Amino acid sequence: MKPILLDFSTEFTTERLLIRSPKPGDGKAVYDAIEAALEELKPWMPFAHFSQTEQDVEANIREAHVKFLTREDLRLLVFLGETGELIASSGLHRINWEVPKMEIGYWVDTRHSGKGYVTEAVKGITEFAFKELKARRLEIRCDAKNVKSRSVAERAGFTLDGILKNEAMSIEGNELRDTCIFSKTV
Repeated sequence: MKPILLDFSTEFTTERLLIRSPKPGDGKAVYDAIEAALEELKPWMPFAHFSQTEQDVEANIREAHVKFLTREDLRLLVFLGETGELIASSGLHRINWEVPKMEIGYWVDTRHSGKGYVTEAVKGITEFAFKELKARRLEIRCDAKNVKSRSVAERAGFTLDGILKNEAMSIEGNELRDTCIFSKTV
């Protein structure tokens, strides 16, 4: 079956969170979260090094919405269930529907870090991917120096498969970095 014909939920909940696909109009909330977390994101996320307007982020959200519909990439936004406030961005990326396998990525609005929300979101996304998408393998890849990201993977029950030495350049482009690959399979 062609991935575009796959039917699955566009949102689901965990104990404290609502996790859903991006929709037109989400740009302002995502822009505000990026701005609040910019300094924390800069060491790890290339997009944090480009000046973006609220309109740029809205355009990106609309592109993510289209890619969700075509099943190319499944960005997911994470909201507090009680208040509806956007607290993080995550998703299933680098999708190979033949296996199927995918990579979970994530970042959090600094105002909400340290509360276990990202770990809870990753656990929820993992369950969604295995149950609804019939994934056979999920990965989390992160810079070996990104201690917070590594901790999320470990707390979410992923296993460190290995560390690829000198696998990527730092975001600043001035040093080689190692990449950790965590996985969970069924």
